Amino acid sequence: MRAAVVRSFGGPEAVEVVETEIPEPGARQVRIKVAAAALNPVDAGVRAGFFGGAGQQIGFGWDVAGTVDATGVATAWSVGDEVVALDPGMVRPAGTHAEYVVVETDAVAKAPRTVDAVHAATLPLNGLTAVQALDLLEPAEGQSLLVTGAAGAVGGFAVQLAARRGISVTALARPGDEEFVRSLGAAHFTSGAVGAGGVDAVLDAAMVGEPALEWVRDGGVYVGVRPGAHPASARGVRTTSVAVTADGARLAELAALVDRGALTLRVAETYPLEEAAKAHARLEEGGVRGRLVLIP
Repeated sequence: MRAAVVRSFGGPEAVEVVETEIPEPGARQVRIKVAAAALNPVDAGVRAGFFGGAGQQIGFGWDVAGTVDATGVATAWSVGDEVVALDPGMVRPAGTHAEYVVVETDAVAKAPRTVDAVHAATLPLNGLTAVQALDLLEPAEGQSLLVTGAAGAVGGFAVQLAARRGISVTALARPGDEEFVRSLGAAHFTSGAVGAGGVDAVLDAAMVGEPALEWVRDGGVYVGVRPGAHPASARGVRTTSVAVTADGARLAELAALVDRGALTLRVAETYPLEEAAKAHARLEEGGVRGRLVLIP
């Protein structure tokens, strides 16, 4: 099969599409024939060598939408099921940017029925990151939450999910994004600093860091989206960061919200797998609204 990989760290030009063996599913695993797979900032980090693996072939991609085409023992999935899944991993020979991928059965959920595979592929990583970050925040109905990077992929999901829980969301984004983030459910908008101690909690999808911590009231909560990169606690503010994990049950809940029109999926551009390097170059340029998606 074909897979997008890096064998020598560098910029977008380091991305290669190579032939490699089709993986076989083991017990409690399924193989998915990939229909679409999103490109995320973590893939740029892998390409640049931030997570190690020098001298190895390292595959890209955590998100996948496609069709089950083989199963191991002890799985409830059947060949032909249309699914989405999260396949996390920093250093492995191939990821979801390939023609086939093997994932754990518990990581899989039925694909949303109301969108195509390209849109469905934008849900797993960013949707699960948002919902698991909210789990860490534990906001109560009526409390205030600031979401930084609210127009981004994780931030956009977080705004929608928090608003559905009755949380008063303030969206921090660029001035031109105000109409969009309000359409997601943000009650308030800002494109600059927030008053000190002005909110109960911050979900820092833009990784503002220390300044965002100052915006949280004494005894509030700060959650970042880069594992281990959150600032130290101050003024009794609990600080932590989300390390996203595969969770098919939660992913199924998110897919159901998509089908009810409660979650917006955004695709910026699509690229054939052979043009993976071009997709990385576009990601490097910045300013992408929605996800870049690779199609094998």
